Amino acid sequence: MILRTKRYRQVTLVFLVNLLVLGSGAYALESPQGLKERLQDEHASGADLWIYNDIAQAREEARRQNKPMFVTFRCVPCKACSGFDAEVAKDNLRIRRLATEKFVAIRQVEMKGVDLTQFQFDYDLNWAAMFINADGTVYARYGTQSAAGPDAYNSIEGLEKTMQRVLKLHAGYPYNAPYLEGKRGESKPYRTALEMPGLDNKEKLVGPTSRQNCIHCHNVHDAMHRQAQRTDSYTQAMLWKYPLPENIGLIIDANDGTRIASLAPGTPAAASVLKPGENILFVNGQVISSIADIQWVLHNLPNTATSVEVTTGRSRGVTLALPADWKRTDISWRGSMWSLSPRLRVWAPALTEEQKRERELPLEKGAYLVRWINRNLDAGRAAHDAGLRQEDVIVAVAGEALNMTWAQLSVHIKLNYSVGDELPLTILRDGKRQLINIKLVE
Repeated sequence: MILRTKRYRQVTLVFLVNLLVLGSGAYALESPQGLKERLQDEHASGADLWIYNDIAQAREEARRQNKPMFVTFRCVPCKACSGFDAEVAKDNLRIRRLATEKFVAIRQVEMKGVDLTQFQFDYDLNWAAMFINADGTVYARYGTQSAAGPDAYNSIEGLEKTMQRVLKLHAGYPYNAPYLEGKRGESKPYRTALEMPGLDNKEKLVGPTSRQNCIHCHNVHDAMHRQAQRTDSYTQAMLWKYPLPENIGLIIDANDGTRIASLAPGTPAAASVLKPGENILFVNGQVISSIADIQWVLHNLPNTATSVEVTTGRSRGVTLALPADWKRTDISWRGSMWSLSPRLRVWAPALTEEQKRERELPLEKGAYLVRWINRNLDAGRAAHDAGLRQEDVIVAVAGEALNMTWAQLSVHIKLNYSVGDELPLTILRDGKRQLINIKLVE
């Protein structure tokens, strides 16, 4: 951000010295160029269309020019979505022209000072965007991820179509305001991530942002989980965030964002009158411009038996009855899962078929080779004290072979065990099987 006055710099420095920033949510302001250099943000180099990491300045420009804000959130060190980020940031001429001529474009590279009431989206994403009016009205969200991969749902074609839809919404605002109600989430009890009770290491994070000292988007979910567990308010329902339209049977064309590509058999959508080729216009009365918009509506529904109304250009007000636990899906890709208790502090990737053959293990069964045990932390020491060693092969949990990735096994443990429980692992060492019971301590 730009330091505007000498007085402003003095006040900011006093806040930092006294650590009052931890209560206020303020943080060290700095020049965009200094932040770019520390983050090594190559995609921002030569991309002059972006206001860099200064949402307040962008809001002023959006109000002055009467343009919608196009706010992208990017975790610069993450390799995931790097190619897509480069395309959006500067390489694709169509996006560049739209962003320059029709929007006020902001590249936000940290969550440190972001207003978490205004900017509510799936914080586990490596790249996300929100489109808002200068008055705070949310037009649309863009950015979707799943176990299929970080870029499985992102495309330049899909983003461009979402941007065109946003421009139509902006041209019709405020007369279309009723269809935008609910797109901005409820107010949070804290303004920024630094004010969240569950955010650890605030004394460090309040300092200048670098690759090693950054509040990532997923840290917001980390803090939510951590505080809920510390206050005994945690429930597994918190884990089923931003479910895909696929959870209710809607397979959406990623290159369009609203067109139904197909209907998954045996799902609520397949049992309805909805047809492939239709474009979704509204879900529960909210105007839809992207897959992420559909996810936002679904995210705010309960995971109990409920219903959702889908409107297309042909089918008006189709009500889909959703069964209990309809949000449950593979969440092993979520970065926020790794900080959730219980934690094993062990890394053991799944064996390849060749590695299974070498050990005469059945190819259809799961097996995990222990590569690393973090003995610097309590959970890693507990695993080592229980007898787990590097190069051991984990072949079963509670006597059951699990054919999944290590990340999926980690989620399985979090869903089925608690801190204080013992985790029974069957391991293979020197060709012999043995049982190890690991106390889950964190």
